[in-house]
Amino acid sequence: QVQLVESGGDAAQSGGSLRLSCAASGFTFSTYDMSWARHIVGKGLEWVSGMHSDSSDTYYADSVKGRFTIYRDNAKNTVYLQMKSLKPEDTALYYCAAGTRVAKLQQLDEYRWWGQGTQVTVSS
Repeated sequence: QVQLVESGGDAAQSGGSLRLSCAASGFTFSTYDMSWARHIVGKGLEWVSGMHSDSSDTYYADSVKGRFTIYRDNAKNTVYLQMKSLKPEDTALYYCAAGTRVAKLQQLDEYRWWGQGTQVTVSS
């Protein structure tokens, strides 16, 4: 069956770094568009970053641009989110999501499959 399993979430200090991983199985990962989204308590779910299956172009929310990097390894069926210069406002439950022919990566309802999330907590 389809699985997206996130890992790498942890507690970090402001200014620190973390790398999140999302291991996919049960579908042809290389043909899927992938994104990261996060749920912030009191704010809801927001799109963070994404990339299409057929392009190396990457896209970011303004709040993380220049600090976060998304990349994928199709040989390992894994998508990553490298997070640097972390801020307390990055504290959230981070999810990866997979979809096909996603017209707008920021549109969260276009994603077919979601992981269970990994918690990132940044203290000042």
